[in-house]
Amino acid sequence: MSTIKAEPQQKASGAAIEITEIMNILPHRYPFLLIDRILELDPGKSARGRKNVTINEPFFTGHFPGHPIMPGVLIIEAMAQVGGVLAFKSAGVANKAVYFMGIDNARFRKPVVPGDTVEFVLTVTKCRGVIWVFKGEAFVDGQLAAEADLMATIVEK
Repeated sequence: MSTIKAEPQQKASGAAIEITEIMNILPHRYPFLLIDRILELDPGKSARGRKNVTINEPFFTGHFPGHPIMPGVLIIEAMAQVGGVLAFKSAGVANKAVYFMGIDNARFRKPVVPGDTVEFVLTVTKCRGVIWVFKGEAFVDGQLAAEADLMATIVEK
């Protein structure tokens, strides 16, 4: 597979990771499993994932009534989940868990609303042992909606 560019593409190339495999990797479940599919994964380098945002998301009842906007912390969480799958698949481990460790430089550029499809592009910027650092970006219709630097670690379950 080729390295993923830091902008979304229209069509996935390579093997996608479907929701059932994501659920075997991540411990999250509804309503906190916030990604639907990994579109591309280049182990040790990058991944691109997708979330289809619908009005049925439970957080829209309170954020905000009559003006639904996906909370920024959940955009970051979805981004971190794509990074978790990338770290797990890159490390080639079994019976381990990926824990979110930190966030820096989070910026929100465009609201995410019901009907949007968010594509998350995560690029490995550093990996030392079990510590992974990523540049994360979230795009809606090709426009940058959010970005952050994320850190994760792989631990025993």
